[in-house]
Amino acid sequence: MNPIRHLRRLAGVLAGLACIWLGLAVAAPAAFAMRHPIPAPAGNVTPPPEPPGWNKHPPLPVQIHTVVVGGMPGWQIALIAAGVALLAATVAVLAYRAWTAHRRPAAAAT
Repeated sequence: MNPIRHLRRLAGVLAGLACIWLGLAVAAPAAFAMRHPIPAPAGNVTPPPEPPGWNKHPPLPVQIHTVVVGGMPGWQIALIAAGVALLAATVAVLAYRAWTAHRRPAAAAT
């Protein structure tokens, strides 16, 4: 067998393993994130006194602005999905053309 074929296969395997390790390295910090509790102060500490009238009125309702909070709009998600689909189709066509170019034609029956 051609030694170049072995090297190409080995390079493909190594590239795949590198991509896997890169994905794990990117996802690991988010996977191991945690909150650390704030340690209590040392000694007998009394809380500061509350201002007068602090409990006479109910608290104001919290206003949430979803644009400020974050997230991704739907059109951006659709655009990313369409781009990935086009990229996958292009890679599939190029891979198929490369595969058919390297294939040997079948011998004609006589």
